[in-house]
Amino acid sequence: MPILTNDDVRGLAKEYGVKFVRLQFTDIFGVLKNVSITVEQLDKALNNELMFDGSSIEGFVRIEESDMYLRPDPSTFVVFPWKPKDGAVARLICDIYNTDGTPFIGDPRHILRSAIAEATSMGYTMNVGPEAEFFLFHVDEEGKPTTITHDQAGYFDLTPVDFGENARRDMVLTLEQMGFEIEASHHEVAPGQHEIDFKYSDALDIADKVVTFKFVVRTIAQRHGLHATFMPKPIFGIAGSGMHLNQSLMKNGQNAFFQPDSPNMLSQDCLHYIGGLLKHIPAITAIINPTVNSYKRLVSGYEAPVYIAWSYRNRSPLIRVPAKRDQSTRIELRSPDPSCNPYLALAVCLRAGLDGIKNRIEPPASCDRNIYELTPEERRELRVDTLPENLQEAMRYLEQDEVIKEALGPHLLNRYIEAKKIEWDAYRMHVHPWELQNYLNKY
Repeated sequence: MPILTNDDVRGLAKEYGVKFVRLQFTDIFGVLKNVSITVEQLDKALNNELMFDGSSIEGFVRIEESDMYLRPDPSTFVVFPWKPKDGAVARLICDIYNTDGTPFIGDPRHILRSAIAEATSMGYTMNVGPEAEFFLFHVDEEGKPTTITHDQAGYFDLTPVDFGENARRDMVLTLEQMGFEIEASHHEVAPGQHEIDFKYSDALDIADKVVTFKFVVRTIAQRHGLHATFMPKPIFGIAGSGMHLNQSLMKNGQNAFFQPDSPNMLSQDCLHYIGGLLKHIPAITAIINPTVNSYKRLVSGYEAPVYIAWSYRNRSPLIRVPAKRDQSTRIELRSPDPSCNPYLALAVCLRAGLDGIKNRIEPPASCDRNIYELTPEERRELRVDTLPENLQEAMRYLEQDEVIKEALGPHLLNRYIEAKKIEWDAYRMHVHPWELQNYLNKY
């Protein structure tokens, strides 16, 4: 990400004829919000003088303490390429501040910044490469989304089978115009399912890019008469959508996970980082798989990881170490899904990995067998546990994990837990079509 100053932003806004600027941020669940201003108010925004009502944002503050400031990050300035050139629209991603000039501790971007600061104090920089999947569905006559897929293609298929290729092509071109370096795009396993991969970067830049990516994908899909969804499991019986997170640490300009003279060329930092992730993954799951629906994806049989293990080569465990080494050495956490808040997801992963390094947490032996084919007895012998089976169970683990609770901070933690308990209770009490189908005539 290029480093821009406020003066750079002013110059770019003038150069591109910007008329409107969207000041963007997310609520605690990663839902993108924005305040739109005219370019005449840009100086006021860049001088950190714009306020908004924080009591209206999920998980922020109460009505009696609602005034909050938006502080734009000038390096996030970009012009939306699908808007008209005459009266162009740009965006700036903002940090949230209190009226006394201190960062708002419930701002997800601040929480990631805090985790990055801890890594910096230890000499590390976190790099992340996400792999976000999504579905493209038809809309009905009223423009409302359906779950009717537009194709019957499969993994790596192309036209004429993959009818979403044109939409995906426009998404890639738009993302490139907005500064993304796209590495690959392809049809995924399930009908109507797609993936677009972009180049790794530092953690904050990637979190910003993930929220931008989701916004762009949904916008371009709409322009093609389609609905894009990052819901983890929209259709029963086919694969769900994940967001694998490839993670590495840099130290003194070198990949801290690479050690050429060690077994499998992995450093102790890498092994301890894995150990930290595996230790805290039950609690982390509440953040990286944040919805009731997330756990419909985390079931055996659809290639989603459900077993807490790691491997040098096979894809059935939770963590995989891809084969490339040297500067490309990384670990791939395969359980996150794209409904998560990327700022919180990266923050808790980083804090867990750093805890592993600080406390020299050794991971279990790597499991290079296909865990899906093991019997329960064999898994017990190998001490392979499973991820939480539902949101309620994941929240219980979160409430017990001091490292992950500290990573989130008391403000966001309490509001997140409260909201998710309400979500679980609403789901638990709702009568679902499956129940009517199976019980209404029988009893």
